[in-house]
Amino acid sequence: MEAQYAALKRILQEIGPCLVAFSGGVDSTLLVKVARDVLGDGATAITAVSPSLAVAERREAEFLADLIGIRHRFVETREMDDPRYVRNDGARCYYCKSELFRVLEVLAAEAGGRALVYGAILDDLGDDRPGLRAAAEAGARAPLVEAGLTKEMVRALSRSLRLPTWDKPAMACLASRIPRSVSVTREVLGRVERAEAAIRALGYRQVRVRVHGEGARVELDGDGLARSARPPEGLRVIEAVLAAGFGAAVIDPLGYRTGGRSAPQAAPRI
Repeated sequence: MEAQYAALKRILQEIGPCLVAFSGGVDSTLLVKVARDVLGDGATAITAVSPSLAVAERREAEFLADLIGIRHRFVETREMDDPRYVRNDGARCYYCKSELFRVLEVLAAEAGGRALVYGAILDDLGDDRPGLRAAAEAGARAPLVEAGLTKEMVRALSRSLRLPTWDKPAMACLASRIPRSVSVTREVLGRVERAEAAIRALGYRQVRVRVHGEGARVELDGDGLARSARPPEGLRVIEAVLAAGFGAAVIDPLGYRTGGRSAPQAAPRI
């Protein structure tokens, strides 16, 4: 890992003054930290704000940027104005990231032509990630990929640098909770955000509230699933989801898994 860390610093030094797409997740937080260490005020973190970003994540991004000491800006993105994004087909992430990098390109030009960097890692290259194509089209670089960093390495390096995100659960935009071909609306995004926030307030860490019609399927990690099986914990989780505006809810017995939004709609039954 020391070789990858040295490579990352060398790559950022080569890139020079840049804008860093910053979500507050594990990967982008490490990138922001190292960019600040290497480039000082030559690095600026940019966090995109839209209905798909939970308020709690916005606040955490602000906290982390302040902790690291990097210049930080919030910018509004308007992917919800794009009917291609709203219809939520297989390219939704592409339209979202295209809007993000469109905004970043404007900011970069205003800053005298700064480079754009973002926090993709090696693990992302094996997935279907339309957002990577949008980044490539914008000429954005992925220093963590170039340095050969995997998720395991990112977490270990984050821990050694004393970043509080080193063990942060995987996050994704709120729109990822909506099944493909079901329209993305502000109302549904708000419902998901309220439900997940309420479940986390009960002490659960890894939470996904997947939309199924007017109902919801709750995914919890192994510890959370075991806890929810003990009365009255499961009932409290269900009540939190119903209070957020869903008409029905079920805790998925299979637990949290990536790609869960495309799981079969018939199992478990809501």
